Amino acid sequence: MQILARSPWYESAPVPAADQPNYVNGVARLATSLDPAALLALLHRVEADLGRVRGAVNAARPADLDLLDYEGLVSRPGEVPVLPHPRLHLRAFVLLPLADVAPGWRHPVTGQGLAELMVALAPDQLCRPLA
Repeated sequence: MQILARSPWYESAPVPAADQPNYVNGVARLATSLDPAALLALLHRVEADLGRVRGAVNAARPADLDLLDYEGLVSRPGEVPVLPHPRLHLRAFVLLPLADVAPGWRHPVTGQGLAELMVALAPDQLCRPLA
């Protein structure tokens, strides 16, 4: 696996809103010979190595590595991993750093570009670059 580009770090409030500390987020664009399922399994192993124990949905966690898109593939119903990530278009903490590494990216299902997706975001999402 090779990192082709990585975004700056962003600070964001939890989504959905919760009594948790803010998160630090970023996006990396990778080149890999792994297929999507193997890549996601590797990301989950890295999370576990960093101390993540999967439990309650949206619980605070030391690491959360997601596979957002894989060459524009769209999963069939029930297929794992789900591609594109089913909530990426709803999260400022994904879209802002994604724009840093892939400014021309378009959602493989809707065809919308990042600017269109960002305009549609809920206005209450805190996401700002870290100094």
